[in-house]
Amino acid sequence: MRKNTVGTAVTLCAAALLTAGLGTASAAPATSPAAAHGAQAQRQPRQPVLVDCAFQPQARPDAFILACGDGNSRLASLHWQHWDGRTAVARGVNLVNDCKPYCAAGKFHSYPVVVRLAHPEPWKKRPQVRQFTQLSLTFTGARPAGYDRVVTLPLWS
Repeated sequence: MRKNTVGTAVTLCAAALLTAGLGTASAAPATSPAAAHGAQAQRQPRQPVLVDCAFQPQARPDAFILACGDGNSRLASLHWQHWDGRTAVARGVNLVNDCKPYCAAGKFHSYPVVVRLAHPEPWKKRPQVRQFTQLSLTFTGARPAGYDRVVTLPLWS
């Protein structure tokens, strides 16, 4: 009989713990409107974003790939001096592969640039988020052969 008493006691304790756990979860307070708004604001940035090659929104990234297909042109060491609802400006370097004798065997060269982002528009993937749609590079020193001092590129969406 003692065996049944212990088994019953264990079963009752387990049931009590389960009930207490469920009661606590269901009694948890609902998220306050302010907290919900804060979480929503984190998911939906007010300021425009830069959309990367993996279609992820980025704000003030320290690096950014310009040539998504092969990675032969990318920005690095970006230091953002300005980022608002209309424009963004950073200094950094453009790393460009010379592709000599071919890209897989080529060498990357570093060129100092000023990066400007402009023309924010609703992002097609998430219309509630605005993305910069234009990127301009101003080469402040040497530049790759064939490049103008200022290069302006449309950004993907």
